[in-house]
Amino acid sequence: MPGFSYTAVDKKGKEKRGSMEAETREKVAESLKNNGLVPVSITEQGFLNKDLDFSIGKRVKSRDLSVFCRQFVSITQAGIPMKEALQLLVQQTENKVLKKSISEVLLSVEKGNTLADAMRGEGETFPPMLINMVEAGESSGNLEMAFSRMAVQFEKEAKLKATIRKATIYPIFLLIAVIGVVLVMLLFVIPIFIDMFADLDVEMPAFTMAVMNASKWTGTHWYVLLAILIAVILLYRFLYNTTEGRLKIDAIKMKMPLFGKLTVKTACAQFARTTGTLLSTGIPMIQCLETVSKIVRNIHYTNALLKARDEVMKGIPLSEPLEASGIFPPMVYHMTGIGEETGNLEDMLEKLADYYDEEVEITTQSVLAAMEPLIIIFMALIVGALVIAVILPIGTMYEGLDKL
Repeated sequence: MPGFSYTAVDKKGKEKRGSMEAETREKVAESLKNNGLVPVSITEQGFLNKDLDFSIGKRVKSRDLSVFCRQFVSITQAGIPMKEALQLLVQQTENKVLKKSISEVLLSVEKGNTLADAMRGEGETFPPMLINMVEAGESSGNLEMAFSRMAVQFEKEAKLKATIRKATIYPIFLLIAVIGVVLVMLLFVIPIFIDMFADLDVEMPAFTMAVMNASKWTGTHWYVLLAILIAVILLYRFLYNTTEGRLKIDAIKMKMPLFGKLTVKTACAQFARTTGTLLSTGIPMIQCLETVSKIVRNIHYTNALLKARDEVMKGIPLSEPLEASGIFPPMVYHMTGIGEETGNLEDMLEKLADYYDEEVEITTQSVLAAMEPLIIIFMALIVGALVIAVILPIGTMYEGLDKL
């Protein structure tokens, strides 16, 4: 679709400049007039003057989607029709990818499509869960509630991702720092002492010789270490893209010290929050489980939820296949069972999601508290060993002087 640059004035006579994608200049002019602007000039963008979009792919963050949902609810609650609401959202949205997708949705709605169908055409930007909720909201006539619940869902999802990211990035950063210190010492510091000791003709201890040989080898074969690192990363990605490999890797993630509990609790929080949100708008349980199975990242939970979907189709309560899977904590299937018996499953799942959100945060703090001293001790041992390797020959040299 071609892009157009425009200059327009608002009702107060203030000049506004911008760009818009549309089929024709007439569509741009119509859109501007609908937004209360008077077009002054509209020019089609060429290769040299086209606005550059440096966004990678079409992935939109959960926080951006949450803001979009909140703004949609606020605008529509003010009595503004859907088309005008979408036009306002196009103007207000800062994320370029999301802005473009909302603009496409607006064009599709103007052609007579439902909002859900229009968003489905931008499926790379809008997640299936949001589209299903919008579709259910349109069918029930309660679209605002669907967007409100999705705003909460995206806010919780963004917080959960940030918590997990915090637990993983900090240890990785410390490990990179350790590796950096070791490489600096091996490549730059140790060679200085090698030359000095060579000039002094001092007999080297075995440990010092081992460290110096490692330093020489690292300096001349650094590309081998780099190749090994790249090979390990590529091997991991290759194995993770195979069914057997992913099953084994995800099983290891669930049993890892410190991080295993975090993996399990994160999956439980995602299951409870998403299922409860979808059920609240009248989406059938079978469709809920299918949607949730695509959201959880661990393949064992994906398979368990798909199996639970098949069991629910046979009339079996959800709590039973969850318990039979053996990977959900007892609280999950017990509270699910109570919710099914009392007919209050949505509220029970929401309470369960709140509980596991808090558990994820507590577990993250515990992981960070445990990892920090371990990594510092590891760094101290490595750096200390290198320092000892340098000091040992100096001690040998002074012993030789004392004998003289």
